Parts: sequence; structure tokens; C-alpha cells
Amino acid sequence: CQVIVHDVNELTEKLFPIVEAMQKHFSAGSGTYYSDSIFFLSVAMHRIMPKEITQIIQVDLDLKYKTNIQDLFDEFDNFPEGAVIGIAREMQPVYRHTFWQYRRENPQTKVGEPPPDGLPGFNSGVLLLNLEAMRQSKLYNQLLEPTMVQKLTEKYHFKGHLGDQDFFTMVGMEHPELFHVLDCTWNRQLCTWWRDHGYSDVFDQYFQCEGEVRIYHGNCNTPIPED
Repeated sequence: CQVIVHDVNELTEKLFPIVEAMQKHFSAGSGTYYSDSIFFLSVAMHRIMPKEITQIIQVDLDLKYKTNIQDLFDEFDNFPEGAVIGIAREMQPVYRHTFWQYRRENPQTKVGEPPPDGLPGFNSGVLLLNLEAMRQSKLYNQLLEPTMVQKLTEKYHFKGHLGDQDFFTMVGMEHPELFHVLDCTWNRQLCTWWRDHGYSDVFDQYFQCEGEVRIYHGNCNTPIPED
């Protein structure tokens, strides 16, 4: 087992020029803060990691594993042609909220709608990054360009604050083929914030998750069940 520690300042230095343009659309603060770049690490990981690293799993700290992480790594084998990232759906109506203007202008849209037929957006707590596929995907790399980011944020009237998760969600509305959607049991989010903030009527449509949980995600400081 080999452990390599990366200097966060060095990574940020490499990241900043790549993700600077998207930060103003997907960061909590107004403007572009150098330190915020680290919240976009996954977006440009393929440009920063050595070429010999071809696949990476990136995970949040507030997780509890109920199965062997190797089983998650095996999900790379299930990526369809053209997919570059494995990611689970967001389990709250956060993007129903964020896309309100686009949804109002497009009443038939699936954007922000709950699963199984809707597009609820993604949660970046568990990410499978196929770095080799990310490097080779002309489409994915075009989407990192400032002009493309601007074009999509204007189309969807998008203003977020969740970093890479917002970027992946917006891109997923336009190009779902870039993503392998992980089953909810790989990222069983527990946060219920949106249930108490105006969305109690539809909340359970987003929050339900059938099957035996493999990874719990205690997002928004939610306690994770004891064994």
C-alpha cells in the first residue's frame, strides 16, 4: 500500500487558472477566491494528476462504509461508452430550487424533477473519476472552457454555491452521457434540510432509496446510524 500526500497549496496553484471562470457561478462567496479552487479539484483532476494515474475515487469525509471500497472501484467496469465520471443523484430537491427560473420557462422539463424519470442533479460526496477517459473526452474538456461554462449558466439561469457538484449537475442536464449514475445505495445522503424549507410535499420523492445501503453520507452534519 503506497500513500502519497499532496500539498494543498500546490494543487490550488495548478487548479486556479483552470477553474477560475466557473468559481463565480458555483461558489458560496461572491467573486472568485483563490482558496475556493480546491472545491473544484474533481473537475480538473485529470489535468493535475500524473498521467500514470488513470482512475481515482474521491470521497467526502462524512461517510460511513458498509461494504468493501473495492466493490465501489468495480463500478468503473460499468461505465458506458463516453462516460467519464461515476456519481450518484442528489437526494434532496436542492436543484428543483436552483433551477426555478429555467423550470418556470420550460414547464415540461425534466430538469430538477425527482427520479426515476426526472433529472434531480448530482451529489459529489462519492465520485468515480476515470481520469484517462476525462483526458480523452473532447466534449468534457470543451465544457471546462470559460465560454462554455458561461453559455450553460446563461441557458439554465444557474447560480450555485456547491462547487464541483453544481458544475457536474449543470453539465449533466445538457450531457447526461458523460456520467455513469451510481445507485443511491453508494451515496445514501441523510440530510433533510430541504424538507423543512418549503419542499415537504415532494421531499420523499427525492429522498427515498431502495436497497441495502453500502455508503452512508451524513451531509449537513446529519448523524449517521449506528450499526
